Amino acid sequence: MSDLLAAAVDGLTATSAVPASANRPPLPALSWRDGEILRDGAPYRILAGSVHYFRVHPDQWEDRLRRLAATGANTVDTYVAWNFHERAEGDVRFDGWRDIERFVRLAGDLGLDVFVRPSPYICAEWSNGGIPHWLSGRVESLRTSDPAFLAAVDAWYDELIPRLVPLQAAYGGPIVAVQVENEYGSFGSDAGYLAYLRDGLRSRGVIEMLTTADGITADMIEHGSVAGAMTTFTFGTGVAAAVELRRDREALMCSELWGGWFDHWGERHHVRSASSMSGTAGELLDAGGSVSVYMAHGGTNFGLWNGANHDRVLQPTVTSYDSDAPIGEDGTLNDKFYALRALFAPFHAGELPAIPAAPRRQAAASAPLSPVRPLLELVRSLPATGVATPRPQTFEQLGAEDGLVAYEAQESFGRDAELTIDGLHDRATVLLDDERLGTLERDGVTSLALPATGGSGVLTIVVESLGRINYGPYTGEGKGIMRGVMIGRRLVNGWTHRVVPQDVPDAAPSRPASDGVAVASLDVAEPLDAWLAFPGGSKGMAWLNGFLLGRYWKVGPQETLYAPAPLWRQGANEIVVLDTDGLGMSVEIREHPSFGETEEFIGS
Repeated sequence: MSDLLAAAVDGLTATSAVPASANRPPLPALSWRDGEILRDGAPYRILAGSVHYFRVHPDQWEDRLRRLAATGANTVDTYVAWNFHERAEGDVRFDGWRDIERFVRLAGDLGLDVFVRPSPYICAEWSNGGIPHWLSGRVESLRTSDPAFLAAVDAWYDELIPRLVPLQAAYGGPIVAVQVENEYGSFGSDAGYLAYLRDGLRSRGVIEMLTTADGITADMIEHGSVAGAMTTFTFGTGVAAAVELRRDREALMCSELWGGWFDHWGERHHVRSASSMSGTAGELLDAGGSVSVYMAHGGTNFGLWNGANHDRVLQPTVTSYDSDAPIGEDGTLNDKFYALRALFAPFHAGELPAIPAAPRRQAAASAPLSPVRPLLELVRSLPATGVATPRPQTFEQLGAEDGLVAYEAQESFGRDAELTIDGLHDRATVLLDDERLGTLERDGVTSLALPATGGSGVLTIVVESLGRINYGPYTGEGKGIMRGVMIGRRLVNGWTHRVVPQDVPDAAPSRPASDGVAVASLDVAEPLDAWLAFPGGSKGMAWLNGFLLGRYWKVGPQETLYAPAPLWRQGANEIVVLDTDGLGMSVEIREHPSFGETEEFIGS
């Protein structure tokens, strides 16, 4: 055991839920010494893959974990997405899909250790990097020693950590490692914040090995590491750099070896060849390192949980998180799976677990998509949120997590007037009375001409958040209309707001239109996995039997939405879409996914 880890364990206060020996506290399963990870005093390798419980339907957790075990992995690593558990402040949920304890126990039952990477921040191309929108809406200095931020973290950890403590290996559970913070060295330089998180984990009963994770630069390692936690690396290639940067006596580990990559809307689908992935993984293992493949199984950004990057412009992430992983979005095994199995096999004394059968899929089918309610009529049917305000409110001020908010004001204007949205986050459909005037975008056109003759009417602006930024200095940035709406040089005042819920929209027949709500019904003989496509659709969201699958967008690359078997029922199934730009004519079940045109890409 390292001296730092020994000191941390010696100073541990045991929790009442897991009483320690009167003579000494329980010991962690893993430790590091002289450049090696040890288990029961013997050199040990972590052979892990990332599987996120929040991106996989809970009825399919076991299937995906069995597939991971069949690669020869001995460990599953998962983030814990704070905002997935506490969508509204104080309403912390650990039931159903959010039952992290069940996921951990299930992994243990299948013979896998668990590497837990808890909040407060996870990145993960997940909305807001896992930080709740209600917190980022009021705290400016996220991921620092800001007292307001730390108070919220403490309240969250008081709920989360006691659930994980009894599941540690020290008490017979599968958790063998816990991450303190995630890639902090590329974000900030508050050493006291990292120490606070480390101490908070220990004081709440975490015994197992602590880690940090950062990219392969000296600056990132300096600012992302903390005493008592083993430094690990994240990279696509870069084993030699990691060896050079490894801190004294710490073991070599890549906690995110990027075997694939995620996609943004409007880009190509990113892939990485099996030979490229296995080449880097093999180099790491040959150097004596441990590894976690990110992602082993990517899963799906169901609902509106996708995040976004910002590199001079907003880059929203698509609904699929397939990530060209060894285990595909529906559990399909590809060449990378077999390459990984070959790499991991020599580290096992016996046979690897049997390879599960291929997933079954529904046969191709289609059904007409019937328009039933225009977008404008839908938003006007919703109750106003709060009272009218002089200037437009942000999503955070309105308590809106994500999706759509309609802004409405009565306005008059002169000839040749122009409307401008100052601080549009992210995309707006602008209507005057019943006439659609156009679409504005944050990093594109943010102004449009009003009717040239002048006039007056009800101005409605439907703003969509395309995904909350999950990485970099803009993490936590707000959504909606951030500053104001102007006609010419003057501000428009007197705004009513209507938050469009993420529940399935009311599909009661009204009148058909080119945008808005449409419905379809698909009959299936057996609930199986399926891929749904919306040919001709422009920019929308889709619900299957009341469950929000996610977004589709004609800009691609993603062309199909994954609809897992547990969401289907035998017989009739209702599909509802809400398209802000232009409805298609049908919905299709396709037998294979389409992620769009590909390009080879290796994260760096």
